[in-house]
Amino acid sequence: MLIPFTDAWRADRDRRRRATAFLTAVRRDPDDADVRWLADAAAQGDADHARWELRYARLALGVLTAQRDALDDRTGSDIAARLTEALATDTLVAPDMRALAEKQFNDRLGAYGNALHARGGTVGAGERLGRVLLAFASDGARSAGAPLARSVELLSSYAADANQALRDVYGTAQLPEHVPPSELGAVRE
Repeated sequence: MLIPFTDAWRADRDRRRRATAFLTAVRRDPDDADVRWLADAAAQGDADHARWELRYARLALGVLTAQRDALDDRTGSDIAARLTEALATDTLVAPDMRALAEKQFNDRLGAYGNALHARGGTVGAGERLGRVLLAFASDGARSAGAPLARSVELLSSYAADANQALRDVYGTAQLPEHVPPSELGAVRE
């Protein structure tokens, strides 16, 4: 007996496919020039550490962007579920180190999230994000000067790339013409 494909099953499968496609886009390895820059600027010449910090940063900003900007509230949790599966089988991480890599990513996700959502003060979100990258890359040794400006620029490009991937995979909002977005949810009497 064949099991009929239901609309719910198809929708779930499509959500899984889209989440996987989005993660593929934001899990790209960082450019070698960016790795060399971060290794020299903050990681005491350690290119492997710099590469991992940039991987974590791009992925964390991708997840945070999806949670903030997705058109469907389920998108963030779909991506998180696929990410958990991907981290459990990541070929770049030795099997006995996967728990540590997941913890490190979660630490960075929390720190980037805090930096992005913090309010008040004279420092903007971009600078707070840049300081997070430099702090993790250097164990907190440096966070100002020329490396900060480059860090802010690099993370801004990662966030822009994540936003573009989100639009490419999930589409863009289609708003009716001549209706301001603030009036879309208004209750009419």
